[in-house]
Amino acid sequence: MSTGELLSIEPLELKFPFELKKQISCSLQLSNKTDNYVAFKVKTTNPKKYCVRPNAGIVLPRSTCDVIVTMQAQKEAPPDIQCKDKFLLQSVKANDGVTAKDINAEMFSKEAGHLVEECKLRVLYDSPPQPPSPVHEGSEEGSSPRGSVSDNGNVNGADLSTATRAFVERLEPQEKSLEARALISKLTGEKNNAIQQNNKLRQELMPLSDSYDLLTVAHNCVMTYDAGAPETSRQQKPWWCIDNISSY
Repeated sequence: MSTGELLSIEPLELKFPFELKKQISCSLQLSNKTDNYVAFKVKTTNPKKYCVRPNAGIVLPRSTCDVIVTMQAQKEAPPDIQCKDKFLLQSVKANDGVTAKDINAEMFSKEAGHLVEECKLRVLYDSPPQPPSPVHEGSEEGSSPRGSVSDNGNVNGADLSTATRAFVERLEPQEKSLEARALISKLTGEKNNAIQQNNKLRQELMPLSDSYDLLTVAHNCVMTYDAGAPETSRQQKPWWCIDNISSY
């Protein structure tokens, strides 16, 4: 804020968020610190580039006035977004009851003996924040990522990295789903194969199990007969003992 004897001016820098081919505006607030009428006038080093409304006016005692400065749409950006344009705001004590129509160049003439306050304002350009490069989804889900290409034909590495990351994130759920399905199918096949092998093995073991049971019964029978019969009669074994098993 600039504090003179007549006016307080805020801000002292005109900041424009620079964008090509777009009109941009900023504002100044003038505050009259006195009990008198104060006339003001705004000048610039580049009048064709800026529009000031109002460029001259009256600030009533202990009141404020807003001044809108509009930069015309620019076709080219200045080097390094630097601006050398400047503004000059002049203020002078005026007679009571004066209006904006009564303002003339002589009122701001120092040669005529008028006490003129001056405040210089500089212009600053702010680069607008760059949004992240959009990832073009494309109509096909499996399309590969593409980085943006600059005017000189070089691929923008940051855009390519962003596009690649988004592409991978989009494919990961699909790949995980396919892997899960393949694993389930494999496990199901192994389970069915194991069941078939188990059933086949049971069928092959059933005759062996029956023969083993029959041999066990015959063996027990022989042992019982040999233990309880006289020695002379042990040579004659019944038909259902071990000698007859082979014909069973």
